[in-house]
Amino acid sequence: MDYKAVEKYFLPIELMMENAGLNLARLISMNVKRNAKILIGIGKGNNGGGGLVAARRLAGWGFSVFLHIPDKNLGQLPELQLKRALAFGVHPDPITNPDIFADAYLGFSQRLPLSAEYLQATEKANQLNCTKISLDIPTGFDKKTGNSLFKPHFILTLAAIKTELLLPGVTAQLYLADIGIPKSIYNEFGIKYPEVFSRNSLSLYPIDKD
Repeated sequence: MDYKAVEKYFLPIELMMENAGLNLARLISMNVKRNAKILIGIGKGNNGGGGLVAARRLAGWGFSVFLHIPDKNLGQLPELQLKRALAFGVHPDPITNPDIFADAYLGFSQRLPLSAEYLQATEKANQLNCTKISLDIPTGFDKKTGNSLFKPHFILTLAAIKTELLLPGVTAQLYLADIGIPKSIYNEFGIKYPEVFSRNSLSLYPIDKD
């Protein structure tokens, strides 16, 4: 669906990343107080880029936002998003006592086993005494069972629910975010378009019937 959006409708990855990050920021803000400390785990790929967009938007709204970046060798677009986030006042170093943690380390393209750096990051994140959210797919996710090494309370998935997220091992509350993909692409893939997106870009799953 992402490929079709880029090739057929000229929607750049950066724009869809912006939409993903904005919805992550909205979900985070719904679950914290104004004086909350927010920690976001950032990977080097597009999932990390979405996390950095969320960090920037949250900082722009006045929240205190901190980053944990296990691998500093970011891709070109996430590196640009990092510069934007830091310019907005996001703190580049992690804290040990956040009120909420967002996992934007790896996303759907991850492969098991995790590298040592992400395994350590996941173990530390699980020990945090706070609300936990994953962007798209939790870090350390087993696509056969639905179990994951990182244990989020909420998962924000993008555009459409991945079938893997409906496996028995997934116990987190699911949310679905609109990233700008048009209804015609859903039709091409035989997927029912979430009509709720015409009113709200962030929806609890399962979606109420329209």
